[in-house]
Amino acid sequence: MKLFLVCSTIVMIISINSFSSAVSDNPGRGFAELFTGETMRVDSFHSGTSGEEHFSIDRIVVEGAWAGRKTRLVDDLNLGKYRFQVRDLSSGTTLYSNGYCSIFGEWETTGEASNGKWKTFQEPFIFPEPRRPFFLVVEKRLRDGTFQEIWSTEIDGQSRFVERSPVVGGLNVWTLFQNGPTSQKVDLLIMGDGYTAAEMEKFHSDAEELAEVLFSASPFDDRKSDFNVRAIDVVSRDSGISDPRRGSWKKTSLGLTFNALDLDRYVLSFDEKKIRDTAAAAPYDFLLLLFNDAKYGGGGIYNLWLTCSSDAPRAPYVFVHEFGHLFAGLADEYYSSDVAYENFESESQEPWEPNVTALANPTELKWRHLVEDSTPIPTPWTKKEYDRLSSNRENLTRYEKNSQLLNLVKSDSYTGKVGAFEGAAYRSTGLYRPELACTMFSTQDGTGFCQVCREAIERVIDLHTGK
Repeated sequence: MKLFLVCSTIVMIISINSFSSAVSDNPGRGFAELFTGETMRVDSFHSGTSGEEHFSIDRIVVEGAWAGRKTRLVDDLNLGKYRFQVRDLSSGTTLYSNGYCSIFGEWETTGEASNGKWKTFQEPFIFPEPRRPFFLVVEKRLRDGTFQEIWSTEIDGQSRFVERSPVVGGLNVWTLFQNGPTSQKVDLLIMGDGYTAAEMEKFHSDAEELAEVLFSASPFDDRKSDFNVRAIDVVSRDSGISDPRRGSWKKTSLGLTFNALDLDRYVLSFDEKKIRDTAAAAPYDFLLLLFNDAKYGGGGIYNLWLTCSSDAPRAPYVFVHEFGHLFAGLADEYYSSDVAYENFESESQEPWEPNVTALANPTELKWRHLVEDSTPIPTPWTKKEYDRLSSNRENLTRYEKNSQLLNLVKSDSYTGKVGAFEGAAYRSTGLYRPELACTMFSTQDGTGFCQVCREAIERVIDLHTGK
């Protein structure tokens, strides 16, 4: 599950700055000339309501060698509700950028935020450490799809206030597989929460099983050589994670908990600094957090991290679904399940997510190149029967009902074809998905990512591998 965007009123508007030419566009200025080779992390507080938001710096730390991309430093994927830039202080050149989503960005769409309640969330910005002073700039996407600057701060990396203490030591980092240098590969890091010292063998088994499932799915199976996968043994005092609705509270190392944003199955942690301090023991681009529990749950936020239960039914497929959110900014394509969000974007607003469209102009469908000439746009499907089955109150388990629904979808005449099928991103009408069946539509096994989602995933792989 994840946020489907709503843009809120912003009170901290600073002047809009367009992208300057970046180091990747200027081969005369290489990575080593502009960056130290270390990783800089700016821990911030992101606070506000649905109507305003503010940032403030908590701390700035330098931690270990930079494991991210050293080419294509400016993110050109145009994904995410937010985007941050590192701009050279003297020239204004954009040295590095990344699109992302955040817990605050999801929370601001809830009823609490709409009613004026303030909350604060930890939010990290991670990038290669610049050699010279710079601006850290945060932008937010507007309704027309463009970005507007909402916060900027000047940072001198040589300041005595920048922490350079050693990273957390004594952690066992192990490799599932490695295919090359970190700067040329996508580096995944798996960490566990709610695993006691006596359960480390189980964590190893869970991590290996879920990684195997991920790299059995297309396009990851064909692109496995572009990845490195490592894990860290993180020991918790208690087994399992907190479940507030059941009155069950656990002391765990990463602080994962059910009932995030008051949605029972949604699992997040609100201790971002602890997660990042622990993860700094290994090189990574993306964090995958497993929790040792049999209850169904998880979550995925673009360029933040994913969470997934290790022992719940369909856990392997939930893992792949949530990875789609984390890795490629893919939207949920289902529309009949409960979510925490109350304020969704209007049907006339084109979503930034690559696998959902408002279809304002069918001739300019963003995945038109994958649609056969004989496929009508919008594309008819057995939606009435699907909705009838979905609302059926018969005494069926969640998985029995999902199986019936998936069977209905797979029997449709347009199954397997790319089109524009109404019903996506929590809306029954007005928003469209590319195919009838997709991992982002259902977590049932055997579905797989649709062609549009596979293309989006490959674009992210290419960004991080410099292709």
